[in-house]
Amino acid sequence: MSEIHFIDTTFRDGNQSLWALNMPIGAMLAIAEQTDKAGFESMEFFVSIMFKKYVHEHKENPWDWVRLGSKKFTQTRLRYHGGMHSAFEKTPSCILKLLAERLVSYGITVTRMSNSWNDYDRFKEELDELTAIGMETVANLIYTVSPRHTDEYFAQKARDAAAMKPFRICFKDVGGLLSPERARTLIPIIQKNIGATPLEFHAHCNTGQAPLCYLEAVKLGVHTLHTSVPPLANGSGQPSIFNIARNVRVLGHTPCVDEKALEPVRNYFMDLARKKGFPVGKPMEYDFGQYLHQVPGGMISNLRHQLKIVGLEDKLEEVLEEAGRVRAEFGYPIMVTPLSQFVGAQAAINVIFGERYKEVVDQVIQYALGIWGKEATRVMDRNIKDKILGRPRAKDWEGWTPPDPSLAEVRRKFPCGISDEELILRFFAGDDPVNALQSAGKPREYLNGKEPLVKLIEDITKHKTCDQVYISRPGFSLRLERRSHA
Repeated sequence: MSEIHFIDTTFRDGNQSLWALNMPIGAMLAIAEQTDKAGFESMEFFVSIMFKKYVHEHKENPWDWVRLGSKKFTQTRLRYHGGMHSAFEKTPSCILKLLAERLVSYGITVTRMSNSWNDYDRFKEELDELTAIGMETVANLIYTVSPRHTDEYFAQKARDAAAMKPFRICFKDVGGLLSPERARTLIPIIQKNIGATPLEFHAHCNTGQAPLCYLEAVKLGVHTLHTSVPPLANGSGQPSIFNIARNVRVLGHTPCVDEKALEPVRNYFMDLARKKGFPVGKPMEYDFGQYLHQVPGGMISNLRHQLKIVGLEDKLEEVLEEAGRVRAEFGYPIMVTPLSQFVGAQAAINVIFGERYKEVVDQVIQYALGIWGKEATRVMDRNIKDKILGRPRAKDWEGWTPPDPSLAEVRRKFPCGISDEELILRFFAGDDPVNALQSAGKPREYLNGKEPLVKLIEDITKHKTCDQVYISRPGFSLRLERRSHA
């Protein structure tokens, strides 16, 4: 029997999938040192979307998390989630390279990245650039279900990924679509075709099957799994470390994690969820409809919100059904960013206008032209492709290539003399929001559970009906009294 190692996704994927990146920086800092004691092989620590999210909504500087948080992890290797090419907006490569360089300077030396088509031809140059600046790359091999994503497809993609000689390959089930039965047939195919390249497994719990698939992966010889700490586990996130470690041990393997060290972490996050009103991740019920449309869970909630704005919330099920049709006509793209957004947006437009493809957004035209991946031009339904490209607007995009300015050209758009980190911050978040951060100060401090008396006093002072409190224990007494201003 073997040792099973764990990649923690709590602060990145758990925070993103379940709490929409709403955990304050101070709240993460407060529990970081305790999490570091758990024995995780590594931890997903940062993603570039945090720049915009934290500056705009939390009025916090994500560089504080990088600077201060990286110092609190002395035993756990930290990871960046991203690479040198952007997934949704066409971010200049010079900015993404500069970001990677700055992260490496803080000791964040592993990244896990994807191509939404599993197109490894584009990967190789990116991987070499990251290696040159000191960052090792885990290449995602993304799972999906469609008539053309066959055993032969995954075997070839596994060979292509391994040929780049990445640090590792991660078999990624972003939609939670993998079943235990499919895991038993597909994982051996991937293992055979990647040769000696180490394999990790990362899955979301959207259909409730991920924990079962993790155990099948372990039985098949996968030794590295991605998990989260509850309540930032299950739901649309990764399986719970407690559940997987316990079951791995029952199988006769040794889970390389200190569950006792993680108990205070779980308790801390549960208390934070209660105080902030954040959702608690729970095992999901099986939903066969997920296989028909494959729209990610977070995107479904966004579609519901957008439809509600225009008074058509009752059309959500119709939009999801239409998304399944659009995906088939688009050639069964993998439902990850940005391709899932293109499919979902077009499905919503078709339903809202009551006529299919009467209107299309620019990104769908770009998709049909191959701007978001040349594979699209080969796999799309020809009639739908002609319908999209037959409108005048398509001519405006023919021959277009995204601009890729130099770092010097980007700098000229921002205040003179700013640091590399401020340049990155301003690029992603904008000048005005960053300017507003100047008075924000350092992140708010949160109690980490080691100060139970302080926490008790804090909670007591919130009770308006209590005027006096007396606390006594051997060698210590404390009296609190509420007095009127008079």
